[in-house]
Amino acid sequence: MESSNAASGGSTRREATRQKLYEAAVTLIAEQGFSATTVDEIAERAGVAKGTVYYNFASKSVLFEELLRHGVELLTASLREAADKTARDGGSKVDALDAMIRAGLVFIDRYPSFTQLYVAELWRTNRAWQSTLMVVRQQAVAVVEGVLREGVDNGEFSEEIDVQLTAAALVGMVLVAALDWKSFQPERSLDDVHSALSRLLQGRVSGRH
Repeated sequence: MESSNAASGGSTRREATRQKLYEAAVTLIAEQGFSATTVDEIAERAGVAKGTVYYNFASKSVLFEELLRHGVELLTASLREAADKTARDGGSKVDALDAMIRAGLVFIDRYPSFTQLYVAELWRTNRAWQSTLMVVRQQAVAVVEGVLREGVDNGEFSEEIDVQLTAAALVGMVLVAALDWKSFQPERSLDDVHSALSRLLQGRVSGRH
C-alpha cells in the first residue's frame, strides 16, 4: 500500500510539473513566438531546472506538440460535458449547441493565450506537429458533428445541412469571436458574447421570431 501511495504521489507531482511547463510554454510562445522561445526561458518561467524540461519532454517541439494536444483535449472534454449535461436535463439539440458555445467561451476566457496559439497554428503547414493538430482538432469538431447528426436524425434540423461544414463553422465562429472579444472588446462580459452568438445560432438576427 505504501508503495502504491508513493507511486501515486510521484505521478501527481509529475503531472503538476508538466502543467507548470505547459503554462509557462504557452505564455512565452504567445508573447514572443515559438522560434524565439528557449527551453531555458520555459524552465525559468515554470520555476524548474532545465533538465526537468527534458526529463518530461524530449525537446521543445515535443513539449509544444503535447501542449496543443493537451489544450484541445481539455476543450473537447468541456464541449462534450456541455452536450451531455443538456441531454441529461432533457434539452433540445439547439440547447446543446448553445451550451457548447458557452463552454467554448468559458474555456477561451480561461486560456486566451492557448487559444491564440491554437488558431495561429491551424494556418501553418510547415510544423512537425501539424498532423497531431489536425487529429485533435477533429476530435473537438466531432463532438459538434455528433449533436448535429442527432438533430438531423430526430427531425430537429434539416436533412439538407452539411454536418461537417456546419460543425467546423460553429467551432470557428466561437474561436474567432472570442479572440476578437479578448483583443478588441475586453469590456464585454462573457454573457454579452454568448448572447450575441446564441442569437446567430437560433436565427434571431433578422428580427423575425
